[in-house]
Amino acid sequence: EVQLVESGGGLVQAGGSLRLSCAASGWTADDYAIAWFRQAPGREREGVSCISNREGISYYADFVKGRFTVSRDIAKNMIYLQMNNLKPEDTAVYYCAAPRYDDSPWPQCGRYRDLDVWGQGILVTVST
Repeated sequence: EVQLVESGGGLVQAGGSLRLSCAASGWTADDYAIAWFRQAPGREREGVSCISNREGISYYADFVKGRFTVSRDIAKNMIYLQMNNLKPEDTAVYYCAAPRYDDSPWPQCGRYRDLDVWGQGILVTVST
C-alpha cells in the first residue's frame, strides 16, 4: 500500500521556523513528483511547493519563495518542507501528496500518478 505520513507541525511564533517531514511507504521518494499543499480555514487548498522525481528540482508558490525549502532524502524515503520566517497567514493544515497531473500547479514537476495519494495533513499554527 502506498502511503504518505506527515509530521513536524505545531505552534510557532511569527518569524519562527518549522520543518515538516513526509514519510513515503510503498514506493520510493523519487518515483513520483511530491508536492506540499495547504488549506487554511475557509479557504481553498493551494499548492505550496513541488519536488520533481528525477532531478529533485523544486518549485514554489510565490507566497513562500525565499522562505520555504523543499528537499528529500531518497535513502530514507523522506520529503521535507523547511519553513522559515513564518507568518500568521501561513497558518493552515499542510499536506504532502503525490498528486495527479491536473491537481498540481507545476505541470513540469516530473512524473505524476494516475491516482493521487495524500497524507493525513498536519496543522501549522503561526501566532502573532
